Amino acid sequence: MPRTEAGEAVESTHAQSKWVRILERLHAEVGDVEYRNWLRQMTLAGVDGDEVTVHIPTRFLRDWVSDRYGARLNALWQSEDPSIRRVELRVGGVVEPTQTIDPPVPEDVAAPTVPASVAAPDDRTDPKSDIAAALDSRFTFEGFVVGKPNEFAYACARRVAEQPSAQGFNPLFLYGGVGLGKTHLMHAIAWELTKRNETPGLAPIAFAYMSAEKFMYRFIAAIRSHSTMEFKEQLRNVDVLMIDDLQFLIGKDNTQEEFFHTFNYLVEAGKQIVVSSDKSPSDLTVEERLKTRLGCGMVADLHTTTYELRLSILETKAARAGGCVPVKVLEYLAHKITSNVRELEGALNRLVAHSNLFGRPVTLETTYEVLHDLLKAHDRRVTIDEIQKRVAEHYGIRVSDMSSARRARQVARPRQVAMYLAKQLTSRSLPEIGKKFGNRDHTTVMHAVSRVTELTERDGTFAEDVELLRRLLES
Repeated sequence: MPRTEAGEAVESTHAQSKWVRILERLHAEVGDVEYRNWLRQMTLAGVDGDEVTVHIPTRFLRDWVSDRYGARLNALWQSEDPSIRRVELRVGGVVEPTQTIDPPVPEDVAAPTVPASVAAPDDRTDPKSDIAAALDSRFTFEGFVVGKPNEFAYACARRVAEQPSAQGFNPLFLYGGVGLGKTHLMHAIAWELTKRNETPGLAPIAFAYMSAEKFMYRFIAAIRSHSTMEFKEQLRNVDVLMIDDLQFLIGKDNTQEEFFHTFNYLVEAGKQIVVSSDKSPSDLTVEERLKTRLGCGMVADLHTTTYELRLSILETKAARAGGCVPVKVLEYLAHKITSNVRELEGALNRLVAHSNLFGRPVTLETTYEVLHDLLKAHDRRVTIDEIQKRVAEHYGIRVSDMSSARRARQVARPRQVAMYLAKQLTSRSLPEIGKKFGNRDHTTVMHAVSRVTELTERDGTFAEDVELLRRLLES
């Protein structure tokens, strides 16, 4: 039976009364500031059966509200009317001049996740903004392997994520070489802020993460489109600004100037700045005033990884990958690939993928085969002193035993292995090798080479040990 106009008017009045009560409850729950900044702009567009439509003036505000308050809106409507099953947020309505509407999301900010109970179908026809980018789900604090070289930077990043603008930590300047974890920590901070924003009862924190290169491109685009004021407002309305790889601003005078002013504005407003670079503030080729500003907070460096940290990273990644990678292979990779963590992880991923695709177990032999190009790039000249030291460590004897007159098997066998490796890995003659092993005769070296060759042919475990030592020495 069709509804009459009078019936529709009564229903609309009832819906509006419910909406007023919902807004009052939200206001009481979140407080004046949060309500004024985020929720006051919402208007009830209508109720159709079990669906409520709410209008919000801008797409950014719509996404922000749906991400942080969507579930609560749904629950409040159901408490007023149990028949309601869905609250839909749409961009629409009039913005009052006195209201403060937050600007569009700055570039490289993770696009808000819209709860299942709140939808935005009108966005499906809109092109995706080129300033929005998702954070890498792998780069969390939980996924960051901590060791001596990075523990201070990790602790500083966690502190900033938990307490933005904490005294002494603004700005936070992270620096270190390629692949040591700077970007990982930047993303981890952003993920932590995202989790905080999803926690009921906590005031949301607006944050922006972008690369310095993207900052530069966006600034240039704003100049060309005569929208520099909009660009400035986008960045200056955030609570936490994160700029990755700041070194890319070097030599870009105008962009550097804009970053300096944005930096000053946010710090003076009590907002948090997090910056990463491949150099410390004092080593950057930037204006002295910016260099001073960057170094006035907390500066934390990520040192080159140690063998122990590399092995720990590999063990963690291998466990998550679900592949069965022998410890000997992980130890070999940790010794061999020392340049950066990205290359290390890439090597492990290649091994696991090869194993899964071809159904072959990961062994030292398949490691040499699959990673031959990468391993070759890490080959270097080896000295007899290095060979003696590595073999002595492996077998648990003293380096001095290599040159001693001791003939006990626990000393003689490692000495023979070291002589064999010296013949394989160096260009030294047999007499020269013998001289480095306590002035032994060249025939002693020949016997050692022959003996080790014989043992590797009939003893698989011994052969694997010798091959592992050879590969480690070439790293």
